[in-house]
Amino acid sequence: MPSETDDIASAIMEKWSAGFSTLDAAALAALYSKSAFFFGSNPTLFRGRDGVKAYFSGLPRWSAPRVQFSEVRTERVNADLVNMAGIASFFLEDNAPPLSLKITWVIAREDGDWKIVCHHVSSQTRLI
Repeated sequence: MPSETDDIASAIMEKWSAGFSTLDAAALAALYSKSAFFFGSNPTLFRGRDGVKAYFSGLPRWSAPRVQFSEVRTERVNADLVNMAGIASFFLEDNAPPLSLKITWVIAREDGDWKIVCHHVSSQTRLI
């Protein structure tokens, strides 16, 4: 049975998926904290909602973008903080294999709503 913590993460994943499917940079940025740190698919650290919006605005305009989250784990740190980790599989073009990455989010209550404070994706390939 899903916990409240799972529900918090699931609600954000649903909105995130919807925003990604249309590459709506403004809708995606709205899911992040005004103080967010964001490491996406390039080495630049993007900061705040404006940084998140710039990241998504700079992505290629793929023909069929969508994301599927799997192996999601959540942990409540305290009343206002949730950790989430999982796999994000990005489907970018019709018939192309997905790009599957590890993803972690720190989600915090900000101004009465849940926002992503820290976003990080990394390769599933072992580095060491």
